[in-house]
Amino acid sequence: KVTGKWMFPRELIDRWMMDSAHGGLLTDRLVIGGSDDPLLYRVVTAFARDVNALAQVSYTPTGTRLGLDLLQANRIDVSALHWGPAKESRTRHPALLRQHNQARNWVLIRAFTREQGLMVRPDIAAAGADAETLLRGNYRWVQRQSGAGAQRFLMELRNQAAVPQPIDSSVTALSEREAASAVVMGIADVAPGARSTAAEAGLGFVPMGTEAFDFALPRNIWFRRLFQDLLARIQSGECRKTADMLGGYDFSESGELIWGEE
Repeated sequence: KVTGKWMFPRELIDRWMMDSAHGGLLTDRLVIGGSDDPLLYRVVTAFARDVNALAQVSYTPTGTRLGLDLLQANRIDVSALHWGPAKESRTRHPALLRQHNQARNWVLIRAFTREQGLMVRPDIAAAGADAETLLRGNYRWVQRQSGAGAQRFLMELRNQAAVPQPIDSSVTALSEREAASAVVMGIADVAPGARSTAAEAGLGFVPMGTEAFDFALPRNIWFRRLFQDLLARIQSGECRKTADMLGGYDFSESGELIWGEE
């Protein structure tokens, strides 16, 4: 700053300060964005309680694509993501990351896999309705915002079912829990989501397969104590008990480096 004027654009200086902080001072911070998951929410909430004021640990679901944009801008430390079937995740997820300039500095770590499908009113589940019936019937749907993994799932489901007519949807939810709440409150009948979210909300569930839930993060954050502690908590017996209660989780690949090794 010279004679009261910035010699460089303020945004560049702010970015430099953030980059410096990420590399040094803010090693006691773990800010997570991206995709929504009820088990991860429980793990992070307990983690934040345990570290108290000694560190900042937080989780704000934003959807997959916005999470990666925030990671690119150094606004968060970790971005959770899911983008299609688990069997295709080792191709799809790295492809998403490569759309960002900072991806060369990122790694992709598996958190778990989870069952994905349709969250429905309990009476619809009791009637045994399948996806084809729901897509072609007179049901009110919740859609997710553009860039959410659940919205991608819904688009692919409709394409595979070759449904010619648009679905009845006047509700757009910004998180998986918000989507479940719309069904619980009677605003909608069906929403895309995970088995665990449906169980948490007391909804029925139509299973449609398994998806991988991964973490994208800068390589230097991968080895930080807070992130390693997060992985340890996800792999703990206490987390497994909660996962069994919610249903649909598998941890056989948890903690595995999926992409980004130099």
